[in-house]
Amino acid sequence: MVDEKKGFPIKSVVAAVVFAAVALGLAQVVPTIEIAWVTAILLLTIYLFAFEIVEVDVAAVTIMVLLGLTTLLAPLMGLEEGLVDTQHLFDGFASNAVISIIAVMIIGAGLDRTGLMSKVAAYILKVGGTTEKRIIPIISGTVAFISSFMQNVGAAALFLPVVSRISARSGLPLSRLLMPMGFCAILGGTVTMVGSSPLILLNDLILTSNKALPPDQQMGTWSLFSVTPVGIALVITGILYFVVVGRFVLPVSEQKDGGATATNAMDYFKSVYGLDYALYELVVPVGSPLVGKTLDEIEHDEKIRVIAALRGADDLRIGPGGLARDIGIEAGSVLGILASPDNIRAFAGKYGLQLRDDLETFAESLAATKAGIAEVVIPPGSQLIGKSARDVWMRKTYGIAMVALHRRGETYREGDGIRDMPLEAGDTLVVHTTWDALARLEKDRNFVVVTTEYPHEELRPHKVSAALVFFGIALTMVLFTDIRLSVALLTGAVGMVLSGVLKIEEAYEAVSWKTVFLLASLIPLGLAVETTGTARWIAEQTVSVVGEMPGWVIQSAIAALATFFTLVMSNVGATVLLVPLAVNIALQVGADPAVFALTVAIATSNSFLIPTHQVNALIMGPGGYRVPDFMRAGGIMTVLFLVVMMLMMNLIF
Repeated sequence: MVDEKKGFPIKSVVAAVVFAAVALGLAQVVPTIEIAWVTAILLLTIYLFAFEIVEVDVAAVTIMVLLGLTTLLAPLMGLEEGLVDTQHLFDGFASNAVISIIAVMIIGAGLDRTGLMSKVAAYILKVGGTTEKRIIPIISGTVAFISSFMQNVGAAALFLPVVSRISARSGLPLSRLLMPMGFCAILGGTVTMVGSSPLILLNDLILTSNKALPPDQQMGTWSLFSVTPVGIALVITGILYFVVVGRFVLPVSEQKDGGATATNAMDYFKSVYGLDYALYELVVPVGSPLVGKTLDEIEHDEKIRVIAALRGADDLRIGPGGLARDIGIEAGSVLGILASPDNIRAFAGKYGLQLRDDLETFAESLAATKAGIAEVVIPPGSQLIGKSARDVWMRKTYGIAMVALHRRGETYREGDGIRDMPLEAGDTLVVHTTWDALARLEKDRNFVVVTTEYPHEELRPHKVSAALVFFGIALTMVLFTDIRLSVALLTGAVGMVLSGVLKIEEAYEAVSWKTVFLLASLIPLGLAVETTGTARWIAEQTVSVVGEMPGWVIQSAIAALATFFTLVMSNVGATVLLVPLAVNIALQVGADPAVFALTVAIATSNSFLIPTHQVNALIMGPGGYRVPDFMRAGGIMTVLFLVVMMLMMNLIF
């Protein structure tokens, strides 16, 4: 057997053989050889996705290339021509969906670069705390609401940096937050008739079908909020699903962003230096003995480090660079303190301070994406050798607050008088600092910065107005004009670059090219399913099985069929194909054709099982998801979607 890491995997050889055998077998039962080959390729795609023989984007590119090769191999396959015209094989890379995804990624990165998303994340953390059961409903509900009035992939991409920051600050794995957000973005598209492309298209398809119907059978069109009760029920179901069983179905994948390193830094310093420190927030009440004292007076005696202070309504001082040791403490002040649990409790008790359960005032300022613990070493030749931290006013001069000093195998802490110890070459200083200050220290010859994995973020808060203007322009064009979605969103993306919100290199880095290749490479497969008649044949076979059953069973079969088609082709293509079929079936069985048509348009949003939907493809890379993760969580969600949708539609319509 060939080693998969060194050569062509044996599983791929087996898959190729089985693929050919299946195609030959299907040729005996399907109307045309074209349908047989497309069906075999569909099964191969599902096999590659489900068992992850190769990476999902590699699998998609492989299928695209295979479809292109059918032009060359047509005589051997019994075909008159290729399954897909090679002149259009790569149209997916210029498709409206793919260009739209690229644009919303850039717009989201631009808003994030201004610091706006940090503020949104801080507010969500303030309201929801740091527990999954509180954060998931807030994030998912917000994204679902936004998705009800704009394309769901746009809503998901907009919130992707927000969720990433919430993960970094709360310590919750990104994989536990992104999938609920993504699924609810898809569900939010069912809340209004402009929430998803199939629903936008539905009324036009109804009017087209009316042309072939007698006056007494013609259908009325749906208003903007006709579908809202069904959509709201689906969104609530999705949120409750993840709140109740999320801990069982959501994976815990390794974090890929810098925030994870910062969040787990405390564990590292605890294991290496024995520093059992954490961040705390305390309020100084009126009458506390602490009022009037300076930082220098209390830090050494109480074995704590004050790293942030809010005095009055607007005198906010963050990080060592903003806090001098002679600053006095006033009544009503809020202090951000780094200390061990025992020391902080003793300090709060001694001075009658209010110890808050979570960071509130400093949740944004002391977030792991902005500040944290780091290691710096005093190199030979440093001008600081022989001087103490107190001598050089280290906190004010360099923006670092020393919390420990490691020398010749011994670790000294605040209570050991580290600020008065003359520094020696080779000393390792454990400091609390902002990442901006640490980046400056990397250029200072007096220090060697050991901590290299920290968020190197160049925020541009002065560009927030420009970012909001171009985001507003793009959103206005999406909601109130008929221009193509990709053009509207690219307008906002280009505006981000031209206005200096993003550099062009940053725009390129913001794009998940894995997502782009996954979606663009699957579009030719959807085209082949439609143009060869495969989709219509599958639909006809399904209807022939359930044709004599009760109306609700037939309606459920149509919903299930729409769900299947939207996994392997575009939801718009599935809607265009199935709506006329659903209308004719409804008329034959005496049901309401408009309701059957609406069933198709809603069910094409039931795309959770594999990452072929744009939103699922978008979150797959950042969340570190695998196809089995979607199959586990999405399988249950798919069934819930069908059950709730059918129940609500039969209750309302």
